Amino acid sequence: MTEAKLDVKKALLDPAGTFDQPDDIVRRRDVPRDVKLRLLEQWEREARSLAVAEEEGMTGGEESMLGRVRRAIAALGGDGDEPTGATTKHGAATTRGSATKRG
Repeated sequence: MTEAKLDVKKALLDPAGTFDQPDDIVRRRDVPRDVKLRLLEQWEREARSLAVAEEEGMTGGEESMLGRVRRAIAALGGDGDEPTGATTKHGAATTRGSATKRG
């Protein structure tokens, strides 16, 4: 079975509408690694926005794709693992243990 040619520009605008799962991007043999990472990073931004909206009660409770997207990025050797400082759903880095205890 051959894969249909990917319209990268369209996929970058809506990776979740183009692929069923983030791993579908990872498995594509006809897409260069840098393009795969760009697709997954766009999907990650969208998943973060959705996760924030879900937390604020603005959606119908759809499952967040953020974890799956992060694992797919890690599978490609991108920055999919949590950095030393964790990141928020908004994508901002937090620093663990940065506050000093006064006593």
